[in-house]
Amino acid sequence: MCEHEVIQETRQLRGSVKWFDPVKGFGFILPEDGGPDILLHANVLRNFGQSSIADNSAIEITALETERGLQAVEVISITLPEGSDDSFAEMPDGEVLENIDDLELEPARIKWFDKGKGFGFANVFGNPEDIFIHVEILRRCGLSDLQAGEAICLAAQDGKRGRMAVLVKTWDSVIEVDTH
Repeated sequence: MCEHEVIQETRQLRGSVKWFDPVKGFGFILPEDGGPDILLHANVLRNFGQSSIADNSAIEITALETERGLQAVEVISITLPEGSDDSFAEMPDGEVLENIDDLELEPARIKWFDKGKGFGFANVFGNPEDIFIHVEILRRCGLSDLQAGEAICLAAQDGKRGRMAVLVKTWDSVIEVDTH
């Protein structure tokens, strides 16, 4: 071992997402055992298969001590915040849907999404029809934001004002890689 090499040890930690901003490319985790916030970089979250994460999500990570403090280097698991439930959803127009996990997911791409406005639109591949996506549906699905051009999978149903997403999942969380 050279005298300039330093062995850096990682440790597994649990906490909750304080906030995450996909536009800035980072956010922070509050460790459950107290202490300073832990930096969560967008690349680490992308390696887990997500481009955003809802505030207050429980998260388990591997972290590394750096000159600037603890930094997440790997996401091990994410648990949706309390009140998030994939078994039913209330659409923005007030209609309650049950058993949304039984709905067929379709591949789609984000046309645009404005977190500040609280909504955006996607198009299912091969269909020019816009599908409305409300920020509350994202939160229930463990996401906080979507980027134009991002590939996702969604389930949509007809609402009072047209097709509306009732379930949104990241592309990577749905696609299974055949290892054979």
